[in-house]
Amino acid sequence: MPTQTIGLGGDVFDLVLRAGPMGKFVLLVLLCFSVASWAVIFQKWRLMRRVRRETRMFREIFAESDNLPLVYAATKQYHVSPLARIFAAGYAELRAFLTTKVSMRGREGVSDELSEEPVKEPAMFDVGRFQRMLALVVSEESLRLERWLPFLATTGSATPFIGLFGTVWGVMNAFHGIGLRGSATLATVAPGISEALIATAAGLAAAIPAVIAYNHFVSQIRVMSAEMENFAGEFASYAERELVKRA
Repeated sequence: MPTQTIGLGGDVFDLVLRAGPMGKFVLLVLLCFSVASWAVIFQKWRLMRRVRRETRMFREIFAESDNLPLVYAATKQYHVSPLARIFAAGYAELRAFLTTKVSMRGREGVSDELSEEPVKEPAMFDVGRFQRMLALVVSEESLRLERWLPFLATTGSATPFIGLFGTVWGVMNAFHGIGLRGSATLATVAPGISEALIATAAGLAAAIPAVIAYNHFVSQIRVMSAEMENFAGEFASYAERELVKRA
C-alpha cells in the first residue's frame, strides 16, 4: 500500500510537469488562491476564537457589575470583543454628555467617572441619537469581523471555473495532438486527458475548503451580530434608566 501511494503521488507530479504552459499557469493561479485562502481561514479562526472568549468574559463583567467606570476599564483588557468596543463607544458618549452638563452648571473639578451628582433635565439627552450611534458601532464591528470573507467566497466560486478552463484547454490540446498524429487509441488519448483533468481536481481542492470555511464563519458572525444588536439595545435601555434615576 505505501508503494502504491508513492507511485500515485509521483504520477500526479509527473502529470503536472508534463502540462503545457497554460496548464502550469492555471495550476499556479489555483495554488496562489489555495495558499491565500488557507491563510485567511487560519487567521479568521484565531480571531473568532478570541472574540468568543473575550466576549464571554466581558459579558460576565457587565452583568455582575453596576460600576460603569469599572466595566469601562475592562474594555481595555478585552479590546477584541465587539461588545467591549460597543460599550466603550457608548460610555464615551455618556461621559461627554455628563461632563457637558456639569460644565454648564459651573462645576469645577469635573470627574471622568459617571458618579456625578444627579443631572437635571435628563430629557436633553437624545436617546435616539445614542441608539443610532450604537447601531453604527455595531455595523462597523460586523464589517470588521467580515473582513476577508469575500475572498473566501471568491475562491469558492471562481477556482472551480478556473480549473475547468485549464481542463478544457488541456482537452483541446490533447485532441489537437490526436488529429496531428492521426490515431485515437486509448494510449494516445489517456495521457492528454489525465493532464487536463489535473486542473479540475486542483480547482476543487482550492474551492471546497474555502466554501466550508466561508459558511462556517458567516454563521458565527451572524450569531455575533445578533448578540451585538441585543447588547446595544440593552445598553441603551440601561443608560436611559440611569439618567432617569439621576434626575
